Amino acid sequence: MEKQQKFGLRPCTWVYLVLVGLTFVTFFIGQMGLSGLKVALAVLFIALLKGQLVGDFFMGLRRVKGLWRWPVFIWLFIPGTLITTAFYLAARAST
Repeated sequence: MEKQQKFGLRPCTWVYLVLVGLTFVTFFIGQMGLSGLKVALAVLFIALLKGQLVGDFFMGLRRVKGLWRWPVFIWLFIPGTLITTAFYLAARAST
């Protein structure tokens, strides 16, 4: 089974480049000293997106059906929800 290549790169290479790009985005957000609820939630979303990309492409879960996809999704969803709730409550309490 041939993997489709765009510009001579395999899909996992593209995902790796996206992961590196998203890492630079979060790095520069930190270096610029941006803060606030929206920025914190954006950085959290980027982290969750990166985790899902790693699960899909590098752990081989993209084409898996059924129960095997759920552990990674739940592992990302529950902490992400709890952290989002904590950020939201903290921002609400400080206003």
